[in-house]
Amino acid sequence: MASLETAAEHERILREIESTDTNCIGPTLRSVYDGQAHGLFMDKLEGRIRNHDREIEKMCNHHFQGFVDSITELLKVRGEAQKLKSQVIETNQRLQNDGKELLSPMEELKLCRLQQRNKRPLPPSTTPAK
Repeated sequence: MASLETAAEHERILREIESTDTNCIGPTLRSVYDGQAHGLFMDKLEGRIRNHDREIEKMCNHHFQGFVDSITELLKVRGEAQKLKSQVIETNQRLQNDGKELLSPMEELKLCRLQQRNKRPLPPSTTPAK
């Protein structure tokens, strides 16, 4: 009967450790060290740790392929992004070069328009006051 009570107490302590804030764990562990079945509790704790480790491993195995697929997809996206970046750089360079060819004729047009405006008489409403 005492071993059932001890096992139940250990189970309660383990649940409390798993669900309690770490700041409050001291009194819980003190009750284990104050009791006579410290070794039994350690065995139970190691069993619980093994169970959690198995569950973590299952979860990792379950999600591993998805992780690998995501990394593969990211590598493909990176390659496509690099291609796109080089295309944008190439297009920008072409536009810059084409724009340089237009600068000279545009400057000539601007000067021509300025010259045309200077030759026309100003409308009466905009003549400067003397």
